[in-house]
Amino acid sequence: MTAQPAPPESTVSIQEVLIVTGMSGAGRSTVAKALEDLDWFVVDNLPPQMLRPLLDLASHSGDEMPRIAAVLDVRGRDFFTELQDLLPSLRDNVELGVIFLDAADATLVRRFESVRRPHPLQGNGTILDGIMEERTRVKQLREFSDRVIDTSDLNPHQLTNLIHDTYKTDGTPGVQVTIESFGFKYGLPTDADMVGDARFLPNPFWVPELRPLTGQDAPVSEYVFAQDGAPEFVELWQKLLGVALDGYQRENKRHALVAIGCTGGKHRSVAIVEELARRVSSLPGVAVNVKHRDLGRE
Repeated sequence: MTAQPAPPESTVSIQEVLIVTGMSGAGRSTVAKALEDLDWFVVDNLPPQMLRPLLDLASHSGDEMPRIAAVLDVRGRDFFTELQDLLPSLRDNVELGVIFLDAADATLVRRFESVRRPHPLQGNGTILDGIMEERTRVKQLREFSDRVIDTSDLNPHQLTNLIHDTYKTDGTPGVQVTIESFGFKYGLPTDADMVGDARFLPNPFWVPELRPLTGQDAPVSEYVFAQDGAPEFVELWQKLLGVALDGYQRENKRHALVAIGCTGGKHRSVAIVEELARRVSSLPGVAVNVKHRDLGRE
């Protein structure tokens, strides 16, 4: 018999798998949200037995799931106890990291009291009883972890910053900003963080040869920026965004929408948005997306 060629091996590999675990109330949800902002595929409250099927799925998904984070904790009840036996074998096949979130008992008690929720293991006892029981169950897992993060003195912003700084890649922007043109006659963008008004400039609509063109066309752009105040308007917005977007990164605001409007959203605002986006894209840690909401609407 002729030997059959072996099936080609998949060239897709999972770049990184991160297990997020630890004490209830220590910040797992905050970490999960921070990882999602960094484009991790995050699964919360996953039974440990589902880890292998998840990784098998990821291995066939190409670049759709390059980095996976699974949040595992005592909410999994009896399933959680099997996690400690499963993790060593997973490390034979994938690049696996385990972070354990912890906090002082007094801090955990205060956090549970502030949200008026019981500890998942307290039963008929106190919050502290639940915390003590949980510490017993996760003791070995804590020792197995690659990194233990004590969140006692960290607020959610600080914890998010820590995760972002630890797991961001070279191409990860600190903030993604959309700069959008719009027409005031069609209404303000409801989700805008900042709004600028370009209606103080002469309207190219009243120049017959410019009327059919848009702010994306060179003749219109040249006309707009030849007007008094137009260059200064863009320069001031560039400076403002330099300050604001830097602050957004410090405060973990990862997305922003800046809207610049004119009457119809066809000429002045479009030209200004194109130029402003070009300048803002050079700011460190900023990724820029351009949107012209009402272009072509007339």
